[in-house]
Amino acid sequence: MAARPNAFRAPDPVPGHRSYGAGFPGVARGSARAPPACVPPVPFRSARSLCEHTFVRWDSLTAESETERRLPGYRDPAPVRTFDAPEALDIRFYEVQAKSVLNKVPAASRMPFRWTVNPYRGCTHACSYCFARPTHTFLGFDAGRDFEREIVVKVNAPEVLRAELARPSWKGEHVALGTNTDPYQWVEGRYKLMRGIWEALLDARNPCSILTKSPLLLRDLDLMRELREKTGDFTACLSIPTLDEKAWRETEPHTPNPRARLEAVAELNRAGIPTGILVAPLMAGINDSAAQVEALLEAASAAGASSIAGIALHLRGEVRDVFMGWMREQRPELVSRYEDLYRRGAYAPQPERERLARMIRTGGGPPGRFRLRRTEKKPQAPERGLGRAREAAGQQALF
Repeated sequence: MAARPNAFRAPDPVPGHRSYGAGFPGVARGSARAPPACVPPVPFRSARSLCEHTFVRWDSLTAESETERRLPGYRDPAPVRTFDAPEALDIRFYEVQAKSVLNKVPAASRMPFRWTVNPYRGCTHACSYCFARPTHTFLGFDAGRDFEREIVVKVNAPEVLRAELARPSWKGEHVALGTNTDPYQWVEGRYKLMRGIWEALLDARNPCSILTKSPLLLRDLDLMRELREKTGDFTACLSIPTLDEKAWRETEPHTPNPRARLEAVAELNRAGIPTGILVAPLMAGINDSAAQVEALLEAASAAGASSIAGIALHLRGEVRDVFMGWMREQRPELVSRYEDLYRRGAYAPQPERERLARMIRTGGGPPGRFRLRRTEKKPQAPERGLGRAREAAGQQALF
């Protein structure tokens, strides 16, 4: 199919994604063979200008927007753009100019960090259980299909973050990424916002962490290594709820292959970046059998995971309606079980949560069978303000 004159070209394929290899001669869709390199790696620069970021990032985005839309909370109308790629059919991207990108976590929250950055709102991963779905209603969208197909892109996020980190009032506190929607979702392959974000954090020597479902983060491994070396406090975590193909394809249909995520865990740990695995959510009758969990724990151990944690599904607000609607269509035999489990609210009963926690600790067998990689601590950078934040294991509490 010929590309439309005003459409972006498709982003570079992501290893492990179902589209990997598509469009390259001799490489079938889903093939393990790597396509030829399309874009040379971006070298690290010790001194970076805001203008340089802006023009380098946008030099290949030549499409003109067909429409604009004014979104709640944003002063200017957002250009609405589309991509000519199979993964982006019927998906619109709203390019907004953010006033601020450092989000303060409410004091009442039990999160182990106080600041987050989210360059995208909405997520094309389309996970049926995603806890972030209700946040889309603040933009005038719904938490169902709109969350997956109406994506807000903070196109100036790197520049705004750099300015915020330079403020005299900023105390250098830990910044967590991947706390709402995935910053390495499909469209990051085109906008490439995360490199500028990492560069801003690196130049500020600011501690940070990342949680994602995508091996696309390996594109920025050079910057992550430097963050680990310069701050002494950079960690990563890959969310991998299951290796079971049926459960994966049903519950998170547009995410990269779980085994590609495991390969990313191994590569990051080999590079000296402590990287763990989050088994979340654990869903009764879907990904919680002893065989499913044990296979994942064995693979995590083989990948050298620095931590493994698991959390039971919770269904807050509109997420309950979306998930139960999905279940009635895909897994009707489980509907009555879930109605009983969640009849009292958003959380599974305490005995069920304890059962799932035991499975993650033991895989259904005797304790101590799965050994995690011991991470050698790096020398710590001088403390600023509140000092060094807790590592990425704390970020897993989001789920």
